[in-house]
Amino acid sequence: MAEEHLDILAGGRWITGHSGDTFEDRNPADRDDLVAVFPAGDTVDVAECVEAARAAYPAWAATPAPRRADYVLRVGLALERDKEDLAALMAREMGKTLKESRADIQEGIDFAFYMAGEGRRMFGVTTKSELPNKFSMTLRHPIGIAGLITPWNFPIAIPAWKIFPALVSGCTVVFKPAEDTPLLALRLVRMFEEAGLPDGVLNFVTGFGEPAGSALVDHAGVRCVSFTGSLQVGRQVAERCGRAMKRCSLELGSKNILIVMPDADLDLAVEAGAWGAFATSGQRCTATSRIAVHGRVLGEYRKRLLERVATMKVGPGTDPGVELAAVINERQKARILEYIEIGRAEGATVLAGGHALETGEHAKGNFIAPTVFGGMTPGMRIAQEEIFGPVTGLIEIGSVEEAIEVANSVQYGLSAAIYTHDVSSAFKAIEGLEFGVVYVNAPTIGAEVQLPFGGMKCTGNGHREAGPTALDEFTEWKAVSVDFSGKLQKAQGVE
Repeated sequence: MAEEHLDILAGGRWITGHSGDTFEDRNPADRDDLVAVFPAGDTVDVAECVEAARAAYPAWAATPAPRRADYVLRVGLALERDKEDLAALMAREMGKTLKESRADIQEGIDFAFYMAGEGRRMFGVTTKSELPNKFSMTLRHPIGIAGLITPWNFPIAIPAWKIFPALVSGCTVVFKPAEDTPLLALRLVRMFEEAGLPDGVLNFVTGFGEPAGSALVDHAGVRCVSFTGSLQVGRQVAERCGRAMKRCSLELGSKNILIVMPDADLDLAVEAGAWGAFATSGQRCTATSRIAVHGRVLGEYRKRLLERVATMKVGPGTDPGVELAAVINERQKARILEYIEIGRAEGATVLAGGHALETGEHAKGNFIAPTVFGGMTPGMRIAQEEIFGPVTGLIEIGSVEEAIEVANSVQYGLSAAIYTHDVSSAFKAIEGLEFGVVYVNAPTIGAEVQLPFGGMKCTGNGHREAGPTALDEFTEWKAVSVDFSGKLQKAQGVE
């Protein structure tokens, strides 16, 4: 049964979308299953949300940080309470397996509890002045109204990564979720309503990148934009924010790598490769889309990996036995299949999968068999470009130095992993890999909320989400000095 949500939240009021246009939210595993209908927000709707955020900002910024953080804590408790209900909805709306849906929500819970503590930390520093009888310190100041634009692949965790620190920092928020997962976003927003968050502090608009997302980025009242999505769109966001001199935080594409050295525990490395490549059907920014294996163990690794992939069940995420669920929509399905054909044309060999699944229980959904390429070389497009689907490839390497060179040969730098028991290889990788997240004897996926998350090069623009750095997106540093000498003191020794 489809739900209708034809309103947009601005200033505590649910208002009818200005244009009257709507869009459908469908189950990626069953295109006949209409989950919900939402308003296609436009420039006018965004402007109402920003005005509401502007009106609420002075009182919210003046609210003590521990009290601001308390609302985040209450939402974390609500997520914990409703975890199973939300997981079932996520498996239907976004298409993840139930296990992964629970993990997505658990990440939101964990981050709520973590960020609630930041309300009592938010530490600055004190330092000695160069002058006598003068006290100096630094403190954080909220940047203002934050525009948050989130993707569909982690429909609770990524909005939590942005909303929670923005609110704890003292910002008011306009939140636009991906058009593929608006219902989960709505449920999260309603939890803040349940928690008693003051009107206008969190505002919510649904719709497409054009015009809703663009209007949010361009609105003069928005002082900070946090965007997670593709490199192509991220560049546009950066350009527009740059012209307006507003803070911009970007989490963009990736081309992650798993390195397998001759001394690796092959059973663990195979499971890491399979899990890293095919969890969430490869629709993770940290998905293992390249596996660089030392030539001495490549044959055995390939054999074991293909045996593991052959056991993977593909089907609706609501089926507890499924390991690979549907990809998000028909457009993404077509894009992934196009990349598979590109790989074939480049000379790579399809060792497993390589095709859509379109009969039986797969007939109404966006299903692709888990695909493994052999004979991938570093310069191929399938080794350079983000596919964002259940596709990975094997690259032969002869040393840890070559592996690092291959890893760094792409324009992205989010997540890399190495499997080895040699301490020299491990530390060479730690030092040499141009990636924001590096794992030793662990897969490329699996971020923890207390650690900074983000990448190098074209993966982003230097900001980090999660961990203690989460507040940096939404605050300005203020240097404060108090002179209690009773006279005019001039710095740098000026008399």
